[in-house]
Amino acid sequence: MNNCLLMAEIVQSPQLRYTSDNQTPVAEFVVQFPGLKEGDPSSQMKVVGWGNLAQDIQAQYQAGQRVLLEGRLAMNVVDSPQGYKEKQVEMTVQRIYAVGDLNTMPMAPPAATAVPVATPSPAASRPAASRPAAPAAPAAPATPTPAAPAPSYDDIPF
Repeated sequence: MNNCLLMAEIVQSPQLRYTSDNQTPVAEFVVQFPGLKEGDPSSQMKVVGWGNLAQDIQAQYQAGQRVLLEGRLAMNVVDSPQGYKEKQVEMTVQRIYAVGDLNTMPMAPPAATAVPVATPSPAASRPAASRPAAPAAPAAPATPTPAAPAPSYDDIPF
């Protein structure tokens, strides 16, 4: 199955064109994403969207936006002007989502500082004399139940 998720920045605004046979809309644009390690150059890739998605891409997205792309990857062989055959990667997008600047997005506070503060309930704030008496029930001893091992359906023991 060929499915890929990629977060990238649009570097060339989407161009909308139509196929000659049945006038299907096609949007093409170029995205770039950073290298894996610091100092690695960023990579660029052509992205293509078809049909109604192509019209939405052309209307809603422009150069400079960060997007999350979901689609299929393909390798195309292209003849270069020098006479060489080059392989170029192309993504056929199926879904696209706008992503805001990650530095300005609100983040959840760390779990250590997010301790909820207990607020007194109305029953706890009444004097002890005015509280109704709770019936005393003996507490049942808690006995842990041993966990049964899961059955193994594997024919090979390793």
